[in-house]
Amino acid sequence: MGVLDGPIERAGFAPGLTVGIGLIAGFFLFQLLSLVVALGLILLSGGVGDPAQLDIGTLIDRFAREFLVANTVGQVLGLGLFAWLLARLHTRRAASFLRLRPVPAAFSVLSVVGLLLLVPVVQWLGTWSDSWPWPEWIRTFEATQLDLIEKVLTQNLGLAFTLLTMAVTPAICEELFFRGYLQRQAERMFGGWASAVVFSGVVFGLYHIRPTQALPLSVLGVYLAYVTWRSGSLVPALLVHFANNGLAVLLGAYVSSRADLSPADLENLSIPLYVTLPAVVFFAGLTWLLHTRFRDPAGDEPGFSTE
Repeated sequence: MGVLDGPIERAGFAPGLTVGIGLIAGFFLFQLLSLVVALGLILLSGGVGDPAQLDIGTLIDRFAREFLVANTVGQVLGLGLFAWLLARLHTRRAASFLRLRPVPAAFSVLSVVGLLLLVPVVQWLGTWSDSWPWPEWIRTFEATQLDLIEKVLTQNLGLAFTLLTMAVTPAICEELFFRGYLQRQAERMFGGWASAVVFSGVVFGLYHIRPTQALPLSVLGVYLAYVTWRSGSLVPALLVHFANNGLAVLLGAYVSSRADLSPADLENLSIPLYVTLPAVVFFAGLTWLLHTRFRDPAGDEPGFSTE
């Protein structure tokens, strides 16, 4: 059995089973913890008064900081630490299982450059996907999400606090869960890296519960999964994820400071094909460079690799 000596391995659970259980348990654990912490913080701050006179928008206006703190706690406990616990149930070498190892700086830098080239593509896909004939209830649901984001960004909670809760924490916790644990198990489930990379990316896109943006989010997720597999490390994906969210926070804060703009305007920004197509070409070239010139010199520990 080698390094895979934890109770899950000794019990003989199939990787596919652990992927399914992990996804369901992680989702509900994150949501439940976030809700409980949010309710607790709201009660500690004096409560909401008459619930009949409140809607979700008013709640966000009054308790934006509490909601962000609750979301952060939910991600740390329900995704990040949960992924570590799951890894420990497979092996004593949880850090190696989750690919927590250093990587050449050049690979990380090029991975972030790849994200910048991918942004126009993701934006174009998002606009195209949003143009599909989605049911009205989906439109209403996503409009509510954007409204809540706008309310959070206009609360003047401080840039450092907003970046910590909306960029740093998601980058660490979501990468530990999706690329650290789920992708590792998906590689074992499929017996190779390519299907696992696609699987990890699509699950990541669907996890955000934004049907109109599932396609671009899945493309981003596939890229995060690829740089994780290619480098043999979670570090590049952590940096790329932080850069993506951090850029979104900065642009969202700027847009929200303008009376003539809204986060919806930013998300629906149309990227012309004469920008998108060259970005695709340069991104393909950079990915080829990553694939042919870089490889994790240490590789996986014996017993982890599917190759």
